[in-house]
Amino acid sequence: MGERYDECLSFLITASGLPLQKMDAALYFDHNSTTPVDEAVVQAMFPWFHQQFGNAASNHMFGWQAAEAVNIAREQLAALISAEKEEIIFTSGATESINLALRGVVDAYAGKGNHIITCATEHKAVLDTVEHLSKRGTRVTLLPVNANGEMDLKELEQTISPDTILIALMYANNETGIIHPVEQIASIAKQHRVLFFCDATQAVGKIPVHVLNDDIDLMAFSSHKMYGPKGVGALYVRRKNPRVKLTEQITGGGHERGLRSGTINVPGIVGFGKAATICMEQMQTETTRLEALRNQLESSLISGTGATVNGTTTHRLAHVSNLQFPVQNGSSLLTRLIHKIAVSSGSACSSASTQPSHVLKAMGMPDGAVKSSIRFSLGRTTTPEAVEQAIQHTVTVVEQLLAEEAGTV
Repeated sequence: MGERYDECLSFLITASGLPLQKMDAALYFDHNSTTPVDEAVVQAMFPWFHQQFGNAASNHMFGWQAAEAVNIAREQLAALISAEKEEIIFTSGATESINLALRGVVDAYAGKGNHIITCATEHKAVLDTVEHLSKRGTRVTLLPVNANGEMDLKELEQTISPDTILIALMYANNETGIIHPVEQIASIAKQHRVLFFCDATQAVGKIPVHVLNDDIDLMAFSSHKMYGPKGVGALYVRRKNPRVKLTEQITGGGHERGLRSGTINVPGIVGFGKAATICMEQMQTETTRLEALRNQLESSLISGTGATVNGTTTHRLAHVSNLQFPVQNGSSLLTRLIHKIAVSSGSACSSASTQPSHVLKAMGMPDGAVKSSIRFSLGRTTTPEAVEQAIQHTVTVVEQLLAEEAGTV
């Protein structure tokens, strides 16, 4: 496997003509931002770039081959979330899936109502989209959260009105790892005949997600968060009980059951499907392994630096730790850490913004505490040795900053 992977990688690097430098994955602690593509995924994708290059919409043998490969990937993704293959719509990523879901529901159900309920800690892909919709006349309610990042389900239910058409709440938070009570949210939505959309980008492939048991009507997820390639995602759209209606947002050919026009990314979709099968096989063992490593990292940094955990520690993803460090200069903290360890102060999708994390702000944290908070997210590349190195480097950096702030150096 490794030899074939090296051949594929060498070919791609040579063909690109770019001066690529091999990165040391040992200190990569930003898996919530993106994951490295699994070797087996690269191998599965490789032939579809140049040997089997057909357009899946073409009516000849090249197109039929591509269409069959896409069909297999659709089945693989459906199996991962316990859906039917016809309920999987391929997109360019979770952001497009979110836009298609939110805008598509607003347009399709305009005759029923114009009210959406979401939460202040949602990903910016949701928050920016509902803000845009509100400018078009959609009524939007942003639910608050408590200091642990949890929402009040009674408040959610009380917010529902006769014109509510959609509840849009994420499965697991990308910054804190908090897992929301999806089944309870779905139950509330069903009691009031309101559709439930779930951004499950950080959950799918990492924890069991069962759209039928969870009673989810629409769900967005992405390939590159689960060791697949970037530039491909999916939207689950329920076909019965109820059959969800959507208005297409990209027109021009009627691809993907008429919901998303455009030539589909066959190599990316093949890789997405392969990544899904690997996640199904490894999910349980990886969860156990990563939780132990995360707990070691977290406990060592708490005892070694006086850090505290942001958000609840009861219901969260096994590989995520969001820690607040007792330093005043949060910018210096991040700057010094990332010289040796890839970590994040928030969502990668909001990295262009200089504003403090909207998630931690929504949890009631002051700007100073938010800026001195760091997200560590572990993954398949994380080793016990990497955790030890990360602990040592972080403790050293925090001690240096505390000494400087105390004026002792």
